Amino acid sequence: MQTIHTERLMLTPLGMKYLETVHEYASDPENTEYMLCLPNETIEETKEFVQNAQLEWAKDKPSFYEFAILYEKQHIGAVSIYLNEDASGELGWIINKRYWRQGITYEAASALLQYAKKELNVHHFIAHCDSENIASYKIMEKLGMSRTGASGGRKNRGSEEERTEYVYELHI
Repeated sequence: MQTIHTERLMLTPLGMKYLETVHEYASDPENTEYMLCLPNETIEETKEFVQNAQLEWAKDKPSFYEFAILYEKQHIGAVSIYLNEDASGELGWIINKRYWRQGITYEAASALLQYAKKELNVHHFIAHCDSENIASYKIMEKLGMSRTGASGGRKNRGSEEERTEYVYELHI
């Protein structure tokens, strides 16, 4: 099991001990406004996701790494990388809205990016977001990612309207 430490955070494998705190942010409509597959409607949905993340950590070669973000020893969000067959990695994150605007998401994503480069030999990173999720694409830009695409047809779970999706990439 891998643990990543930053100045303020600890990133640790997401598992069942975080079920309640994951559900707190993953079921909140405001917290998940711009997310494709959220908000979760039931604790069972959240449980299935967390169980899958925990099972993936148990594999010799996981296809994705879902880290819990701990701040002041409290679980407040998650950051992930999903590995693609072309040796690229897709980054993602979510943080409890009580911790927005503190630089925590950037700090966690930056640490994961460095971990993936060093430990997983990933040098091409991708991230997607709703075009209206300014905070998320600002994090991507701060990470050094560049917008490489925009397309319509994005349908977020918590919305009836189709949106535009941005794609960001970084080669290091």
